[in-house]
Amino acid sequence: MSDVIQQLQFYLEYPFVRYALIVGTLIALCSSLLGVTLVLKRFSFIGDGLSHVAFGAMAVATIFNMSNDTILVMPITVICAILLLRTGQNTQIKGDAAIAMLSVSSLAIGYLVLNIFSTSANISGDVCSTLFGSTSILTLTKADVWLCVILSVAVVVLFCLFYNRIFAVTFDENFAKATGVKANVYNTLIAVVTAIIIVLAMNLVGSLLISALVIFPALSAMRMIQNFKGVVICSAVISVICALTGMIISILCSTPVGSTIVAADMVVFFISCGIGRLKKC
Repeated sequence: MSDVIQQLQFYLEYPFVRYALIVGTLIALCSSLLGVTLVLKRFSFIGDGLSHVAFGAMAVATIFNMSNDTILVMPITVICAILLLRTGQNTQIKGDAAIAMLSVSSLAIGYLVLNIFSTSANISGDVCSTLFGSTSILTLTKADVWLCVILSVAVVVLFCLFYNRIFAVTFDENFAKATGVKANVYNTLIAVVTAIIIVLAMNLVGSLLISALVIFPALSAMRMIQNFKGVVICSAVISVICALTGMIISILCSTPVGSTIVAADMVVFFISCGIGRLKKC
């Protein structure tokens, strides 16, 4: 045990490891806050669709050799989140169909653009790194960390300020409209904040695993706690612990960061299912 602690202390001396832990914790916290709302509103797969949009936008940014691809990826993902919300309300194209169309199209276009225009000799490696996170979380700069801190604080502040309205829209949108709550505005706010989280989380777990980061902590918390506020708090604690545990295991054992975090979330989910069954007995 002492050897493990010494090894961890050795790695923590490197700034990029500290940056990864800070960013990972913030992303996990933000993902868990919105995750509860998305699960309850049955928007779980919106994260999957938007992550593929972000992948396509990142592929385009890579072709143009943009030093900071977030400048292009963030606006495109936010716009698509709003369009996805509007399209999902269309009677001709239901929400799940809109997400499926957007997800597959963006993924295909992103990979096609990379293959046609990329000058990199390791396209498969670049794609795998983007899809599964790989080591991208360990190559963050100080500017990336500050951007993540600012956006994460903004997400938490927005969630706290509009908590009551988000709660109302989540559980009974029609009743919320009847009481004067502008449900469409807050649905748009949820979509925009989700898009921001998706873009931030791509460096942590990759675009294919983002949905797990959003969904698993919320589902785990719901198995053990029945009230909304308790579920949100429990989900945040679970998400942060799993993210830190996954990153530490990844650093010590040289495993993929994203996959290890998701594996930790899965373990906690199965444990929470057991606890939930015991509580019912």
